[in-house]
Amino acid sequence: MDFDALLLSRLQFAFVIAFHILFPAFTIGLAAFLAVCEGMWLKTGKEVYKRLYLHWVKIFALAFAMGVVSGVVMSYQFGTNWAKFADMTGDVLGPLLGYEVLTAFFLEATFLGVMLFGWKRVGKGLHFASTCIVAAGTSVSAFWILSANSWMQTPQGFAVDENGRFYATDWMEVIFNPSFPSRYVHMMLAAFITTAAVILAAGAWQTLRKHDQKPTRLQMRMAIGTLLVLMPMQIVAGHWSGEVAHHHQPAKIAAMEGWWETKSHQDTILFAIPDETTRTNKFEVAIPGLGNKVMGLPDEEVIKGLNDFEGEHPPVFIVFWAFRIMVGAGLGILVLAIWGAVKWRRKTLDKPGLFHWLAVPAGSLGFIAVITGWIVAEVGRQPFTVYGHLRTADSLSPVTTGQVATSLLVFIIVYAIIFTAGVIYMMRIATSGFNDKPAAPVKDGRRAPGSPLGAVTDMAEPENKPVKDRSE
Repeated sequence: MDFDALLLSRLQFAFVIAFHILFPAFTIGLAAFLAVCEGMWLKTGKEVYKRLYLHWVKIFALAFAMGVVSGVVMSYQFGTNWAKFADMTGDVLGPLLGYEVLTAFFLEATFLGVMLFGWKRVGKGLHFASTCIVAAGTSVSAFWILSANSWMQTPQGFAVDENGRFYATDWMEVIFNPSFPSRYVHMMLAAFITTAAVILAAGAWQTLRKHDQKPTRLQMRMAIGTLLVLMPMQIVAGHWSGEVAHHHQPAKIAAMEGWWETKSHQDTILFAIPDETTRTNKFEVAIPGLGNKVMGLPDEEVIKGLNDFEGEHPPVFIVFWAFRIMVGAGLGILVLAIWGAVKWRRKTLDKPGLFHWLAVPAGSLGFIAVITGWIVAEVGRQPFTVYGHLRTADSLSPVTTGQVATSLLVFIIVYAIIFTAGVIYMMRIATSGFNDKPAAPVKDGRRAPGSPLGAVTDMAEPENKPVKDRSE
């Protein structure tokens, strides 16, 4: 493998986006969870929902901040490593990313302050509205990002001028390109599932540590219920996305499935080691003739294999195994959710046991599925940045191998220190259990002793004290 500037630039972007995507995927789901908790508190008056909110909002603030920082770093690479790509597609992708900032990020940033620091300063209704607006903002942000990325997967509504630059001819076609609806639904469900798996893992750890409190029991049940509802929907959404890819990106599907030959009645390959040198699969374990049915295609339809895309298909081994890891992680979450539901019904969910020991590491399965899913999407688009129109090799800036290698090394070191510390800190908060005592108040602008987020603890009030609305 030749580690030239092109490959190193791709590795650098993959490294940065792998870190970045963890945080939006988590904050999208967590913002919705916080909105539900505050809404239920206002509706029922039960303090347990408020305690859940105050506990998880600290983690949300940290995850949101790290997502913003990593996102800014990622966007800078368009100008440093991928200047030609930015120049050629800027007239199409630039406005979409601009809409994301105007309609989502500013909205989130404005009301995030009210959400974090306005608990005792604004009325209950306004605070709840702020939480809902932040939750909606995360979804709107994902809308524009997925629209831009999906246009790169299935471009339409554009033309190319005499200088080779793309420009929009129909913005509705650009925004609502063929792969966008299925990919947006798939990603949003993945975000909610990822968050639910983390909340379940935190509850399981608290149960193992004998922190058997009402918020712990409630969050585990909310997470299990969410997973039971969303996982079947995610399976349907994933199949939908696969059908769209089959029509618009057949080489990607062939790589995902490990199909080399063009034929009808393709096999469903469960295990194999794809070999691009011999263009065969080694140690293949397959179910004969089931591929058409899995894809929802007529039995007589001929499906193209990778040999029909020689030189125009993605790296097979990476896409093939990333797809299987993604599916395996999703099935693991589904099995855990069903197991938890059975224990819930038998009233043994709150008794520490094997389920809880497995649920703790399973909290990472959602993140694994998200990262491997994006590997399938992005590596599966190769050798193009704009599928079928702009090659990755033609998108690179005039940078040297040494420059990219140095910046990649710096990224690895800095990210390993800063983001690892941030993730560990969030894990400590998530698994620390719920303090029955009210947090120390903030006095004279100083941080409360032992408070992980300073003024955020100003939201905490004694559990037996009714909430007083400042607007009254």
